[in-house]
Amino acid sequence: MTAPTRFSAAAAGPAPQPPAPDARSSAELIRAEGPVLAHNYHPLPVVVARAEGVWVEDVEGRRYLDMLAGYSALNFGHRHPALVEAAHRQLDQVTLTSRAFHNDRLAGFAEGLAALTGMDMVLPMNTGAEAVESGIKVARKWAYDVKGVAPDQATIVVAADNFHGRTTTLVSFSTDPVARAGYGPYTPGFRIVPYNDLAALEAAVDETTAAVLIEPIQGEAGVLIPDDGYLAGVRELTRRAGCLFIADEIQSGLGRTGRTLAVEHESVVPDVLLLGKALGGGIVPVSAVVARRDVLEVLHPGEHGSTFGGNPLAAAVGSAVIDLLSTGEYQRRAAELGEVLRAGLAGLTGKGITGFRARGLWAGVDVDPALGTGREISERLMREGVLVKDTHGSTVRLAPPLTITEDELSSAIEALGRVLGE
Repeated sequence: MTAPTRFSAAAAGPAPQPPAPDARSSAELIRAEGPVLAHNYHPLPVVVARAEGVWVEDVEGRRYLDMLAGYSALNFGHRHPALVEAAHRQLDQVTLTSRAFHNDRLAGFAEGLAALTGMDMVLPMNTGAEAVESGIKVARKWAYDVKGVAPDQATIVVAADNFHGRTTTLVSFSTDPVARAGYGPYTPGFRIVPYNDLAALEAAVDETTAAVLIEPIQGEAGVLIPDDGYLAGVRELTRRAGCLFIADEIQSGLGRTGRTLAVEHESVVPDVLLLGKALGGGIVPVSAVVARRDVLEVLHPGEHGSTFGGNPLAAAVGSAVIDLLSTGEYQRRAAELGEVLRAGLAGLTGKGITGFRARGLWAGVDVDPALGTGREISERLMREGVLVKDTHGSTVRLAPPLTITEDELSSAIEALGRVLGE
């Protein structure tokens, strides 16, 4: 057998130079998007060109405090040095092999994520929606192979006002008409019950139920936090019914709420965890299904896969994220600064805020509709140098990087107060 040829980087020639940044103004770039970019988003009129930590800068050099953090994908801020270093180091080695081969970063990533979450096995994927789709497939396969549900009869119970992604299957059980309308026919096999309602959940579960799939905190719905005892009740109900409890922690997990996982606030251990967003450190898309061994062992070669899932670059960055979380520093910061956030919002309640929900560094803020829509409030805050994003009606979401300082957080709250007082 001929020995493999030793690779020489010099043989590849000089490294190509990165393209120069687009020199057009913000207004010109926004206009340029119109004819060529699908209009599936309605972004705020700011064109980000550079970012560092909790700050972003537009093409004209204006700086903004990022209080959205990529919907929790940037829990560690923009370009965290440890994460950028891990990516740079891996870029010089190998970026993609596909799962046709093993790679030297995947075992360490899987071991670290299993240890961090207290689970047994890891199924690496890329996007959050892909993790949810994978979790649904695993639950159905488990129902047929282990629980003994009749073929094609498995059901999954979900909560109203959920947000699990926008694939055709996931919008099939969405109750948001904007996300759902126009994409039928819809995937069957789902039962929708009110969120935070254990009685309704129990009534929907039967011998065909493969899993109950919920968000421990509903982010897109406005950071809705269930009553104390709800998650523990879901855990007990699914245990009695002999079905799986799948917790979608794609937004709520990895330090955002002051714990590694939001379910930890009730000392709950689900059967399956869905993780994403922050797992990629704001550098590459990384997601995973993390579960008990007897659940993920229902998968066999060829039954499910992903070309990029578990690639060396993703595994290297994901491992660096796990290292940051393993110290507990970021969970503590989210818990401590979360108290500052709550106090600041409480001080504005009745002064333009009609109510809010917060856990850790994550809040849904209900603004008096007389003062404007959530979109209008977000645009006014943008002019104050603070970036947030609206959700339904007059609700604004706040989710700053966990690296934010107390002074920076206080300045954002003060800006909100000024906007509300205009």
